[in-house]
Amino acid sequence: MSIKIPRGTQDILPNDISIWQYIEEQARLVFKQFNYQEIRTPIFESTELFQRGVGDSTDIVQKEMYTFEDRGGRSLTLRPEGTASIVRSFVENKMFGLPNQPVKLYYIGPMFRYERPQSGRSRQFTQIGVEAIGSSDPAIDAEVIALAMTFYRNLGLKKLTLVLNSLGDPESRQTYRQALIDHFKPSIDEFCPDCQKRLEQNPLRILDCKVDREHPAMKTAPSILDFLNSESKAYFDQVKKMLDDMGIDYVVDPNLVRGLDYYNHTTFEIMGEGFGAITTLLGGGRYNGLVSELGGPEVPGVGFAFGAERLLLALQAENVKLPVNETLDCFLVAIGDKAKERTVPILFNLRKAGLSADKDYMDRKVKGQFKQADRLNARFVATLGETELEQNVINVKNMATGEEAQIAINELEAYLQKHLKR
Repeated sequence: MSIKIPRGTQDILPNDISIWQYIEEQARLVFKQFNYQEIRTPIFESTELFQRGVGDSTDIVQKEMYTFEDRGGRSLTLRPEGTASIVRSFVENKMFGLPNQPVKLYYIGPMFRYERPQSGRSRQFTQIGVEAIGSSDPAIDAEVIALAMTFYRNLGLKKLTLVLNSLGDPESRQTYRQALIDHFKPSIDEFCPDCQKRLEQNPLRILDCKVDREHPAMKTAPSILDFLNSESKAYFDQVKKMLDDMGIDYVVDPNLVRGLDYYNHTTFEIMGEGFGAITTLLGGGRYNGLVSELGGPEVPGVGFAFGAERLLLALQAENVKLPVNETLDCFLVAIGDKAKERTVPILFNLRKAGLSADKDYMDRKVKGQFKQADRLNARFVATLGETELEQNVINVKNMATGEEAQIAINELEAYLQKHLKR
């Protein structure tokens, strides 16, 4: 009986991994340009971290977490998202005391949620995100949004829509919370069981419901923008002005609340087109109370995250061809047993010189070795036979131009490096 991969997970095979590596490499390049540094946190954390950090009323905590008890009786959870772990590390390692503030971090790694697998949504998925912790300047909100848009544009995506909203400060949010309760209460029995629970726990989450999105009460719900106090409105206006100044287009959607409890002030999503029902590529926002909720000082933060799997769907939908390097610098073809033995140190020296190189290990005939070189997209093929071995030379062929040369074996590395630079 064969053992199958768990439902909702995938193997990323060698034929596909170069695309993943390219995306991660481009993300790291953009993060460096914006002066963000990488952080790596454990894949599992205390369950309480996500209960307090993500929020008890969220679908993630109530339905989607992979939680288990270890041998010491401690409740642990595979991380369902990255922000709570980053903030926990920020507090535990006292990063709020570092001289350089805000602390600007990014992460790349697997996350886990138990939900129905579908295109762009898996039970194990790769999330890439940034967090800027320590500043309440609206310019940092604009910066993380600009970072996200820069990354997507650099990859070649064009069909993007940036959607913005403000959830206001605690005062504005509390006023709006009561307005939502008053609005939905008369018809709440017509809503799904989850929304009925949310009415008192977190009524803003009703606006994010996928089941009741077409209910008439949804369309007439009050707008958060009508409940922003003067400070919250001024903050949101500054974020929008900075985006305008950078030439970044956006749409304001007062129903954008995001699925996590820790957001306040700026929230945003980047939407894509043409790859199924799920069009959200990226989501993020400001979380000014999360650091103190997890035991730290009153320190504000803002960030975003996106799933790499969904990004790949968007790239496919727009037919974006990434310039991944899937070539081999040199393939060695050996004719005869002595030549085969001699290619071992030659191959090692090529690799030691920084070149990508390979040879036949399946005892193929010469024609089969050349076919293998073609399959590996070798830029050069170096052929060594009995005659060449006696003369201490090797034949080199440029596979793109067909140009051939016979050179001394000990000159092969220099020859390849010179011609590969052309």
